[in-house]
Amino acid sequence: MSEDRKLLAANRKARFNFSIDETLECGIELMGTEVKSFKERTFSFGDSYAKIDNGELWLIGLHVTPYRFGNIHNHDPDRRRRLLVHRQEIKRLTRKVLERGLTLVPLSIYLKRGIIKVELGVGRGKKTVDKREEIKKLDLKRETERAIKERF
Repeated sequence: MSEDRKLLAANRKARFNFSIDETLECGIELMGTEVKSFKERTFSFGDSYAKIDNGELWLIGLHVTPYRFGNIHNHDPDRRRRLLVHRQEIKRLTRKVLERGLTLVPLSIYLKRGIIKVELGVGRGKKTVDKREEIKKLDLKRETERAIKERF
């Protein structure tokens, strides 16, 4: 992350469950009190994903807890939120999703110059075997780091 970004949350499950080929920065269309909820970091990715519907990119499954001081102006916590991307990008993503069977997954949500952005990953779901191999690699890496630490 560069210095002009302030990470609000990262979807750690996404990189474990998907092999990400490329990433894309998107704006997100929010209602009034949702911005305050995001800045308080009261949201969770759960099983969120992005979907292209009628030429628009939508973020589905992102739970944003209603702002505690929001009274009647609060929002629906599980509503679909539109992602703001150029039309050419949407066309390119549509081709990738339809032709190659890729999935659009939110990787992180961050502030960039005071504006909330979503980092969207384009990738393919991993199989259980791939996940096991990744766990083995991480364990081996941890063990070698411990061994090196103990030596010195």
